[in-house]
Amino acid sequence: MPTPIDFYFDFSSPYGYFAAHRIDAIAKAHGRTVEWHPILLGLVFEVSGGRPLPTIPMKGDYARVDVPRAARFHGIAYAPPAKFPVSGQAACRAFYWLAAQDAARAQRLALALFHAYFADGRDISSPQVTVDVAAEMGVPGPALAAALSDPAVKEVPRSATQQAISRGVFGSPYFIVDGEPFWGNDRLDQVERWLASGPF
Repeated sequence: MPTPIDFYFDFSSPYGYFAAHRIDAIAKAHGRTVEWHPILLGLVFEVSGGRPLPTIPMKGDYARVDVPRAARFHGIAYAPPAKFPVSGQAACRAFYWLAAQDAARAQRLALALFHAYFADGRDISSPQVTVDVAAEMGVPGPALAAALSDPAVKEVPRSATQQAISRGVFGSPYFIVDGEPFWGNDRLDQVERWLASGPF
């Protein structure tokens, strides 16, 4: 069986949001599955020296043009969040807690949380907002609220991020296909070619 595609992303990454809408269809067209791995870019930046886009001169200005343009290009709903970036800790905890029960449902939650933040302007750094978004898709709110405060659940995103760092992941979105790394939503064309015809 072909190996799954590993998809790493931060919930505060607009390019991660776009990729989340695209990667499963690309994988399915080539007989692959996708393993989703939300990470905490703040921890990654401590190692890589990276910084949030808005804080980078010139590049931040470019992103303010490029992100809405990319959304229009891909036909994905987007409205600039009032607060950007935000912490993805609550969203990550919710994802991994749900993924331990139902991976497919956790992926749907990830898309719902992305949409809540990047299309509806809801602050998913708030545990209550994260619980509300999950509850809207039928996830038991009280159980999730309790899980978000569980020390064991809190540790999972940190551990997942450290594992990602050990594989060289330094940004969002980041894909590993057959051991080959690809960084960025704009690299999905290369991912597609790799899946279709192998290494190049």
